[in-house]
Amino acid sequence: MAVDRNSGVPGTDDSPIIMGRIAGPYGVKGWLRVVSYTRQPNKLLEYTPWYLRRNNAWQASGVVEAKRHGRVLLARLPGCEDRDGAAQLAGTDIGICRGQLPATAADEYYWGDLIGLPVVTLDDTVLGTVDYLIETGANDVLVVKGERERLIPFIQGQVVALVDLDTRVIRVDWDPDF
Repeated sequence: MAVDRNSGVPGTDDSPIIMGRIAGPYGVKGWLRVVSYTRQPNKLLEYTPWYLRRNNAWQASGVVEAKRHGRVLLARLPGCEDRDGAAQLAGTDIGICRGQLPATAADEYYWGDLIGLPVVTLDDTVLGTVDYLIETGANDVLVVKGERERLIPFIQGQVVALVDLDTRVIRVDWDPDF
């Protein structure tokens, strides 16, 4: 799941950032199970509109109703009236406009900014690209996919030497054989 930084929302200069994903239908009345990538899942509900990415294009969507249900959110979107309609949206990324997010500090990054970035060692060995991240409690972990999958702890100053969003690269102090 890589964020296409060049596919912005039509009519704006704001690039969407992925904040969740539609996991599938819930029930028979068009409800959707939504996995939120925010630390507090309910936070996704504070952003409107949602932008849904289907076939590599973003489309704005309102939210008719939404509520928390355990670790996931349940939502109903306009035009999604039954289980079949909900099933067609399974796997759809949910984005919001970057301008809706609070600014980050110099050493902080949104996960969506890291996803899709190449990961390179200090001696220029390409390990792959960030596919997604895992929150472990102690630190986040980059899941890097290349010739094989690697789990690299996101520990700035020790493992992660540099995150350069302008040149789109993450440099790590990491043994390629590990």
